[in-house]
Amino acid sequence: MASTTTPSPDPLLCLRHSIASNHPPILTTSADATTASDAVDNLATATHLQFSEPNHQSFPLDTPTRFVSSEHAVDLRSIYLAWQKKDVAIPDYIASAQQLNEELAAPGGAGGRVQNLVFVERLDLITWLEGASDDSEYIKPLASDGSAAAAAGSAQVASGAAGGIATVPSGAAGARPGKTIDPRLAEIYNGERRMGDRNSVLRGIKPTDFSHIRKTAEVFLNRNRTRPGHQSSTTTTANANTNPALVSLPKKPTRRPDPIILLSPSASSLLRMSNIKSFLESGVYIPPDSALAGSSNTANILHISRLLPSIDPSRPLRFILVDTPEQFKPDYWSRVVAVFTTGQTWQFKSYKWQAAPDLFKNALGIYIGWRGEDVPATVRGWGRGVTSAQIEKWNGNTGTQGRWRDREVVEGIWGQVEEAMRGRGWGKDGGPVVR
Repeated sequence: MASTTTPSPDPLLCLRHSIASNHPPILTTSADATTASDAVDNLATATHLQFSEPNHQSFPLDTPTRFVSSEHAVDLRSIYLAWQKKDVAIPDYIASAQQLNEELAAPGGAGGRVQNLVFVERLDLITWLEGASDDSEYIKPLASDGSAAAAAGSAQVASGAAGGIATVPSGAAGARPGKTIDPRLAEIYNGERRMGDRNSVLRGIKPTDFSHIRKTAEVFLNRNRTRPGHQSSTTTTANANTNPALVSLPKKPTRRPDPIILLSPSASSLLRMSNIKSFLESGVYIPPDSALAGSSNTANILHISRLLPSIDPSRPLRFILVDTPEQFKPDYWSRVVAVFTTGQTWQFKSYKWQAAPDLFKNALGIYIGWRGEDVPATVRGWGRGVTSAQIEKWNGNTGTQGRWRDREVVEGIWGQVEEAMRGRGWGKDGGPVVR
């Protein structure tokens, strides 16, 4: 008799749902918090993480999750710490983890240790938790998904329905004509599987759809449609559309990679991590050291979204902004679409392309300077691969009032980025064409 088991709730999915519904979980000191005193703000003293969305659930913070780092499951406390520190720089995140480990081991702490996630793992986790990606190379699939598929496959194999091998009818394979068969022997014959030749064994259990080959052949057949004796492509296409068996199966959409924009880490750069988001998103320049720049000056990664109509008119592209490539994977370089530079060549020493001419053949260079000042000779010498723009100098008395020209400069920069991305093969459903 088959038994039905309810899959246990998954803490990673609960955390993702709570973030999407804007109902953050609560740190508690008990499994079932009923009073306000059970809720705490300190991750070192908390023992459980309580969710209200999608259902009321509570998990111990030392629960291993499906997120795997160095072949070991990462506990829920480490996952929640990475999410809390998603906007801080790497040194600050490491310092927070060390401080939390000390508080956990101190008297009054909950005990245990948290695990540091490297830059790539933390980026992948945050992207998955925010819902920007539905899959992650570091998150194992749910056991219920694999067991359900395995159980269905085993049931089909056991019944003889799978594998393209049919069961033997009673009295057809093992019985001689005109001979009475013992009922028990007939039952055994019914359970036997016929050993066919290679043609019958290789036959599948479902029809194979070759309509995609027909569509590919249409490209070549259209060249001969004007010749006498050849059927027109319009008739062939109409026949394919009226036959349900020839309709191609829907393809699984592939995830479009996020383009990357590199900033200059130079202290003399007018645009840094603290003010680049307000400049590219709002079209307003704020000095990077100003109090108006916000708290993003310590962040080591930022995300902005921008609709580029010539690439995808209906879905905005999500850009990643960083000022150092030290955590890049080799394939990340093909996603770099623009590099902000001050004209200082030491910026490129850690890049894949350390020579400026090679770099700006593969990514758009952008130089931002004050209006009225000359563009450095080194930038002009790099040629058409670098675009230059000038903005009005900051006036502390007027602040952001009257900076209407910034929007015009920003729109021009986005137009150059869009043109460069289109020229490198960025499209609606995929990234650049790797040459």
